[in-house]
Amino acid sequence: MIINIKLVGLFQIGHFKQMDRIFPAGITAQGIIDDLQLPQVHIGTILINGVHTGRDTELFDGDKLVILPLLGGG
Repeated sequence: MIINIKLVGLFQIGHFKQMDRIFPAGITAQGIIDDLQLPQVHIGTILINGVHTGRDTELFDGDKLVILPLLGGG
């Protein structure tokens, strides 16, 4: 199945900004995070089709996944 992935902020370093990737049926957001080897400690917000969701949410063909890092400030 094809999932559109958008990486925001520091996740783009060494990766990409947005692209379509093929994954097996039943993959979760965490499975994609693992596949992309994104640093777990920096994972902030996960959106699937514009809706805030958790890491264990299953994706389906044509879904749009956005992964944002934790934000810091001061």
